[in-house]
Amino acid sequence: MKVLVINAGSSSLKYQLMQPEDGAILAKGLCERIGIDGSLTHKVPGKEDKEFSIPMPTHAEAINAVLAALTNPEYGVISSMDEIDAVGHRVVHGGEEFASSVLIDKDVMDALYACVPLAPLHNPANITGIEACRSVIPNVPMVAVFDTAFHQTIPPKAFLYALPYEYYTENHVRRYGFHGTSHFYVSRRAAEMVGRPIEELKIVSCHLGNGSSVTAINGGKSVDTSMGFTPLDGLPMGTRCGAIDPSIVEYLMQVRNMTAEEVNDVMNKKSGVLGISGVSSDFRDLDKAAAEGNERAQLAIDLFCYKVTKRIGSAAAGMGGVDVVIFTAGVGENSADLRAKIVSGLEFIGIAIDPEKNNTRGKETDISAPGAKVHTLIVPTNEELVIAMDTASIVGKK
Repeated sequence: MKVLVINAGSSSLKYQLMQPEDGAILAKGLCERIGIDGSLTHKVPGKEDKEFSIPMPTHAEAINAVLAALTNPEYGVISSMDEIDAVGHRVVHGGEEFASSVLIDKDVMDALYACVPLAPLHNPANITGIEACRSVIPNVPMVAVFDTAFHQTIPPKAFLYALPYEYYTENHVRRYGFHGTSHFYVSRRAAEMVGRPIEELKIVSCHLGNGSSVTAINGGKSVDTSMGFTPLDGLPMGTRCGAIDPSIVEYLMQVRNMTAEEVNDVMNKKSGVLGISGVSSDFRDLDKAAAEGNERAQLAIDLFCYKVTKRIGSAAAGMGGVDVVIFTAGVGENSADLRAKIVSGLEFIGIAIDPEKNNTRGKETDISAPGAKVHTLIVPTNEELVIAMDTASIVGKK
């Protein structure tokens, strides 16, 4: 079976054509600057990468460009669009409506539109990607896979905010959590790596990248997570502030004469380690600047690591213990220094890593110190494989 996995952003579209049976990636790529001038990077294993400038006024043109690349006689991997058996779409927010992936139909689309106020920065782009695909390849079955679905097992004591209860029942204000597809995948791989049933394990999964979240997974189910009503809550991130005193919003509106929209823009796009450092949202840039003596860059790194350390401890406390800690995503998989800094001081709950084992990037590795009570693992995430497998499973049941 060949599944096309689509991850649509506001001005970008990532894709992979996969065989979910064995996880083989036939081709992958990225459309950027949609709505401006348009560019496509197309990669096929074993072949030279191709880069094109293609007009992409909308996502529909981007989808057409992807399909043209996939079927190109020279650098394509299929002879026609008929070889695409299904399309799996990443959707950031499914609200409480969806606890699992679903076949997309009119009712599902209506529900996705209803979730737009809950994720105004993400869901419109996801919906646009779905509609563009349906207009270009209308007869191919499509599946929505939700970032929020894995977190639908979080109990009310963890997902409710201490606001008037009717704000939840009438306005759906609650903690939803995100990165669910990633946390689901890496927790399953972690159980396989330590050779124990996931039902027996208490896992803390740290998805650390430009967007970051920590999730407590007890017996294979998400029971708490750091992101909240939106992906802005929780840890400080590349450009997002994470959890702050909510009164800061009103205060900034008053003393800096800002609108609510301006404050929201600052919290989402100008804060996090970028805001603290004044250098960059990329930890590689921060490491370089800190090594050169930039104190604010070092402070941004220290602040981020401190917040992650606290979240690991909080997640373990909520579960009454921890058996496995996972590091995944761009920073979690690749930065030995940050991993070491984050776990420093967590020896009191049995977490310790071996410096030599930790000196690795992007490979599945148990980096636990000899005698450590808790397994600390690096597990590269593979959200696309989860999307492809879910899509194949649902389409196969039709």
